[in-house]
Amino acid sequence: MQTEKFGVTKDGQEAFLYTFENDNKMKMTVSNIGAVLTNLWVPDKEGNLRDVVLGYDTVAAYENNSDTHFGATIGRSANRTENARFELQDKKYKLVKNDGKNNLHSGPNGYQLRIWTVKKIDDTNHSITFSLVSSDGDQGYPGELHLDVTYQLQENGIKITYKGVSSEDTIFNPTNHSYFNLNGHASGDVLEHKLQLKAKAFTPVKDNHSIPMGEVSTVEDTPMDFRQEKTIGSDIEEEYDQLIYAKGYDHNFVLEETEKFAKLTGNQSGITMQAETNMPGVQIYTGNFLDHVLGKDGAVYPTRAGVCLETQYFPNAVNEENFVTPLLEKNKKTAYWTRYSFSLT
Repeated sequence: MQTEKFGVTKDGQEAFLYTFENDNKMKMTVSNIGAVLTNLWVPDKEGNLRDVVLGYDTVAAYENNSDTHFGATIGRSANRTENARFELQDKKYKLVKNDGKNNLHSGPNGYQLRIWTVKKIDDTNHSITFSLVSSDGDQGYPGELHLDVTYQLQENGIKITYKGVSSEDTIFNPTNHSYFNLNGHASGDVLEHKLQLKAKAFTPVKDNHSIPMGEVSTVEDTPMDFRQEKTIGSDIEEEYDQLIYAKGYDHNFVLEETEKFAKLTGNQSGITMQAETNMPGVQIYTGNFLDHVLGKDGAVYPTRAGVCLETQYFPNAVNEENFVTPLLEKNKKTAYWTRYSFSLT
């Protein structure tokens, strides 16, 4: 493992980069700012390393462009909460409205902007654990939450584990917001990537504010059907209300199987990524609102420069009786995990 200084935050805290490399020549770099995944190098079909996640070169860029959430750990609760409020155990809570009248990814003071404590480094297992204490009332949520996020570079991929415990009943729905481009982060859009999802259903949204209707709908005979592998761009411009609302894919899919629920393949690199998790849903987001974002190595990211596979509870689940609520009970330790594995086609 190699450590190097990344920079200094606006409030004077030091940020560092931590890089791990395995015997398969895969490399992973993470930072204590935002517990963010900044780089992930994977060998392509010719043996060349390609950095397959979007990101920035500087601490300032992560701070100034936090709305892109490149590689970020999202918490306490990922995705949208309608009207920025919820009720838990007969108590009402208000969140910050940072997405129109709704709350997105828990608000503007997100975990992706905070300096995390490095709790443990395990060189043997190529892993690092970041720790964060979120006080009672932080972002509007009840309970003091102790959260550990572990990144492990495995033989052919990475595993991200989230462990949480709270002093009071609270909402706990973390995710990672990496944008993947398997041709390389600077290679343009991902419309020619092939995607396959083990999902018979998704949660349609009401309108362009992207709050689910509270229903689970079949993907059959819709552009949302990825049960058979197809390119991301094949149906993305269809005159279909769900795609029009979100300007592309930005929807939660209901996972019928959590083992290797997704397969993504880069059309140029020959790199295939498979994903698995113990969470019930995945938000597929195709970077619809990226607009010539200046990223790493001087790259300019166009619209749809990457695709996110954000494993999580369903959006607005705390306010929907038909969805499983992401409740973390008082003093109960809970762990969620997601693994992204890579191979060559």
